[in-house]
Amino acid sequence: MVEKIKDLCRERGISLWMLERELGIGNGVIARWKKSSPRIDSVKLVADYFGVTVDELLEQSHDTA
Repeated sequence: MVEKIKDLCRERGISLWMLERELGIGNGVIARWKKSSPRIDSVKLVADYFGVTVDELLEQSHDTA
C-alpha cells in the first residue's frame, strides 16, 4: 500500500511528507505502514484525497493476471 501511495504522490508532484501534512497525519506515519497496520480512518483520508477507493490502495500488485 505504501508503494501505491508513493506512486500517487509522484503523479501529483508531492512528497509523502506533504501529503501527511495536508491530511493532518503525523510525520512519517505513512512510511511506517509498511511494518504496522494503519488506522482505517487514515487510509480512507488518503484514498479520498487521491480520489481512489480503499480497495485500490490495498491492491498488492500492479500486474494482476
